[in-house]
Amino acid sequence: MITMSSIRRDWFGNIRADVLSGIVVALALIPEAIGFSVIAGVDPKVGLYASVVIACVIAFTGGRPAMISAATASTAVLMTGLVRDHGIQYLFAATILMGVIQIIAGLLKLGRLMRFVSQSVMTGFVNALAILIFLAQLPQLLNVPPATYGLIAVGLAIIYILPRFTKVIPSPLVAIAVLTMVAFFFHFDVRTVADLGELPSTLPSLGLPDVPWTLETLQILLPVSLTLAAVGLLESLLTAQIVDDLTDTPSNKNRESMGQGVANMASAVFGGMGGCAMIGQSIINVTSGGRGRLSSLVAGVFLLILLVSLQGLLAIVPVAALTAVMIMVSINTFSWQSVIKLRVNPWQSSIVMLATVATVVVTSDLAKGVLVGVLLSGVFFAGKVSRLSRVTSTLSPDGLTRTYAVEGQVFFASAATFTEAVDLIEPVERIVIDVGAAHFWDISAVGALDRIVLKGRARGKIMEVAGLNAASATMVERFATHDKVAP
Repeated sequence: MITMSSIRRDWFGNIRADVLSGIVVALALIPEAIGFSVIAGVDPKVGLYASVVIACVIAFTGGRPAMISAATASTAVLMTGLVRDHGIQYLFAATILMGVIQIIAGLLKLGRLMRFVSQSVMTGFVNALAILIFLAQLPQLLNVPPATYGLIAVGLAIIYILPRFTKVIPSPLVAIAVLTMVAFFFHFDVRTVADLGELPSTLPSLGLPDVPWTLETLQILLPVSLTLAAVGLLESLLTAQIVDDLTDTPSNKNRESMGQGVANMASAVFGGMGGCAMIGQSIINVTSGGRGRLSSLVAGVFLLILLVSLQGLLAIVPVAALTAVMIMVSINTFSWQSVIKLRVNPWQSSIVMLATVATVVVTSDLAKGVLVGVLLSGVFFAGKVSRLSRVTSTLSPDGLTRTYAVEGQVFFASAATFTEAVDLIEPVERIVIDVGAAHFWDISAVGALDRIVLKGRARGKIMEVAGLNAASATMVERFATHDKVAP
């Protein structure tokens, strides 16, 4: 619930640190936005405008203060085909539809699905992103003038050493300022922001996409928009959880879903591409002291000021300065403890984490990596729970009745064990299936019970099921067939 106290806390509780951290984030957004525009096959201004609008809007509509959202690689790679085949106006229309879908997801409270993402998947997600962030800096480290390496080394030294003496100004901001002055006054032959691509010099204009609003257009847009919405929400909600942990504060995941939708719709009508939360820039914001919504708003507003009013100053910022900041982000993002714990954690958890990392790094697709991790977590969990069930049996003194006592959870992973444990060939007249200490979870469990009872009857035995609890009895009553067939 939004209250006056929450508004004061989110907007005015950390003003100085939020403003300074927002400035650092604005600078760090520039090379990313330009690079993601290239990936999507659009003009650099499309990614830069998107970053401005999304950062500003999400500051008001999002559910996770201090998290930074803008144009991202995970969504940019999904836009290439649409832009190539239909043009940029269709991209704007797809982004609007993407926003609508995300708003609907928030209204349906799909943020609750985050509870199914295990800690191992989260760790793998974080580590994979750290690796991808570092790999993205390689073009700035290969085949560059020697001065570049010196500037990066000095930048990293400032970033890590300055906080030992003072934290009044975020060390990444100091590093960017110092390296810019050094490169400018000493005339170092290094790449600058101006070399990354043409920077826009005017404000974005407002307007709806110029596409035919027909069913055929919807058929073109819907598959792309659904994918963009899903990937954007996945990365945003996972990043929100990471920022929750870093700041030890909760967030409203359903509000974040709707906020992302509103921000993407706003981006599209101002000529921007779709985006989502950015873990790298969010880490920069948090480690620089950002805690409130003001930090995100400052990032968007200051980026716009840089593009429109301070373009000359922005153009001389050396790329090496921004590379140093992103290397810091990569180092700080990676969970180094997870490497140490590989030997002590359960092997299943380690496999889930490594599989998530490998899938994301190989495919550069966060959604696929998380999907693989969640599926593996589910498989391992099902296997573990299935081993907690057991079946024991006793024979009556007269040798005519065999009672099977079923204990634990009966579901798709343990149903086969349940079926195999009941011997229908044994020469007894009556078989009792005592499930008083068991619970039936799904139709696989009910189907196993059906097979046992019907096969036993086919062999001329009296079959009896005893001890069903209320929930299991409801399942059996709805889905079983043995009680609807005459013995």
